[in-house]
Amino acid sequence: MDLNFRGAAKRLDDLDLPKLGATIGVGEDEIHAFLDVETRGHGFDSQGRPIILFEPHVFYRNLAPAARFLAVKQGLAYPKWGERPYPADSYPRLIAACDIDQTAALKSASYGLGQVLGENFEAAGFLTVQAMVEAMTESEELQLAAAINFIQHDNLDGHLRRHEWAAFALGYNGEGYKKNQYDIKLAEAYRKWSRIADTPWPPATQPAPVQPAPVQPKPDAPVAAPVAPVPAPDREPQPLPPPSSTKPAAAAGIFAIASIAIMTWWHEITNWVSSFF
Repeated sequence: MDLNFRGAAKRLDDLDLPKLGATIGVGEDEIHAFLDVETRGHGFDSQGRPIILFEPHVFYRNLAPAARFLAVKQGLAYPKWGERPYPADSYPRLIAACDIDQTAALKSASYGLGQVLGENFEAAGFLTVQAMVEAMTESEELQLAAAINFIQHDNLDGHLRRHEWAAFALGYNGEGYKKNQYDIKLAEAYRKWSRIADTPWPPATQPAPVQPAPVQPKPDAPVAAPVAPVPAPDREPQPLPPPSSTKPAAAAGIFAIASIAIMTWWHEITNWVSSFF
């Protein structure tokens, strides 16, 4: 993974606190108190990297013997918490530790708003510690979500709902909470935020769903020409003539003339015969 530890570094939105708090049944005030005590109020440093704290005693327990010897020699690991003061910037230690064993080193630092220890990557909702660290570089919302996942995984959400600050601080920080008075600080922070109006959740109005834009034809798309009607003929069709009667009429005329001629001829013959008698 990229050991520059830089991503989008997106800050929290107004709705992120009540939205994520609602997943474990607490309000914005409890989340504010948790953030006030566990962080300095933001999840990224001036260089846009997640705020971290490298823990040499955790690195010690995550190393194999040969690597542990090398880490102790370089001053990067020791057996017990509190043996030496922490430097102002933990990144040089973390990067040097990654050169010895990257996975063990990433497990040995706490990250972001909730300061979730890398050893707890699975409880925070990640498959690998590398995936968790990369998410920590992206946004404070993901940092806070990882912390809330861890709180729920370790059954600390009930203590937060009931304001059992000592029980919550013990579960989240271990026995060292007493020395740092985390329980007292949590109670004071909660009282402060409970006097401040919360961001409404869920929001009073929901954004309207995005409607798909109508599909417009491309400017150069060919447009089909309308089909022209078949033109009508230039003139109306003429009806067929009735059957011709010319030939029968001519035959009748010829027969009539022949009959008159025969009758005339027969009359003349009869008159000629009668003249002899």
